[in-house]
Amino acid sequence: MREEANMREVEQLGADWMGFIFYRKSPRYAGEALPYIPERVRKVGVFVNEDTGRLLALAKKNRLAIIQLHGSEPPGDCKALREQGFPVIKAFGVVTGEPFPLELTARYEGCCDYFLFDTRTTLYGGSGKKFGWELLADYRGETPFLLSGGILPGDAEAVKAFSHPQCIGVDLNSGFETSPAVKNVQLLRTFIKAFR
Repeated sequence: MREEANMREVEQLGADWMGFIFYRKSPRYAGEALPYIPERVRKVGVFVNEDTGRLLALAKKNRLAIIQLHGSEPPGDCKALREQGFPVIKAFGVVTGEPFPLELTARYEGCCDYFLFDTRTTLYGGSGKKFGWELLADYRGETPFLLSGGILPGDAEAVKAFSHPQCIGVDLNSGFETSPAVKNVQLLRTFIKAFR
């Protein structure tokens, strides 16, 4: 998110976390300083292969609570950020019809607080497309994860029906937007009410 009025509205809906993209090439780039810093949600900063100094400076300036990494950051980078006091989410791409990336996620066990499973694309970030959630049955790691990838307003019942012992929540993004980084508050409200 990046627009103050929209952020204030979404903050009132009862979401647990709110994400801000600090990757300059993203159409959802939030800039260097958020126009408004929400207090009722945990603030997640999303980065891609970012210089550690810049990442930490932006985290401090924008009072981020969690760091989400969407690039090719190695396990050691994740561990180093945790040592700086930040919970870390590492995103992994999953593709329907291909094996779940067990060996890759295993390398990050103990280095991250959460994983995020999204549809793999050739670019950094999400695609707005779903992958076959049944692939996650092969994930037997100990790191809790967020389900992502093309979740739409009409998917609340399907998400509620999805079951995995390590799934702790869902990441709602492009399916709930009116334009990049601008959320449709009514669609989010309806989904959150149905989901909970």
